[in-house]
Amino acid sequence: MKKVLTYGTFDLLHYGHINLLKRAKELGDYLIVGLSTDEFNALKHKEAYHNYDHRKLILEAVRYVDLVIPENNWEQKIDDVKKYDVDVFVMGDDWKGKFDFLKDYCEVVYLPRTVGISTTKIKQDLFSVKND
Repeated sequence: MKKVLTYGTFDLLHYGHINLLKRAKELGDYLIVGLSTDEFNALKHKEAYHNYDHRKLILEAVRYVDLVIPENNWEQKIDDVKKYDVDVFVMGDDWKGKFDFLKDYCEVVYLPRTVGISTTKIKQDLFSVKND
C-alpha cells in the first residue's frame, strides 16, 4: 500500500482543498492529513474560523481522506513520515523547496494550487461584503 501525507489548516473547506486532496490521493492508496491544531495555528499567528475538532470532523467526511492526525509543530514531519511509513509527501506548490529535506525519507511532490480560490480570499470577500 502506497501512503501519502499532506498537512494544512483546512479551514473553510472549499473546492481548492478538495482538488488538492483528490490529487494527493491519486498519488497513492492511503491519504493521511496532518491537520494544524489550534495551538499550532496560534504559534503561526493564524486563526481558523472552525476549531480543530470541527475541521477534523469535516476532513474525515471527505472521501479522499483516510486518516487525520494532529499537526502540533513544524518539526514533526520526519517523525510522521517514519511513524506512518509514508511513501509520498505532498504540499501545494507555494511551499516549493521548503520540504525538500524529506526527500531522504520519501518522495516529495508539490502540487499546483487551484487558481482563484483560497481561504484567505474567502475571508477577504466575506469581510468586504460585511463592511459594504
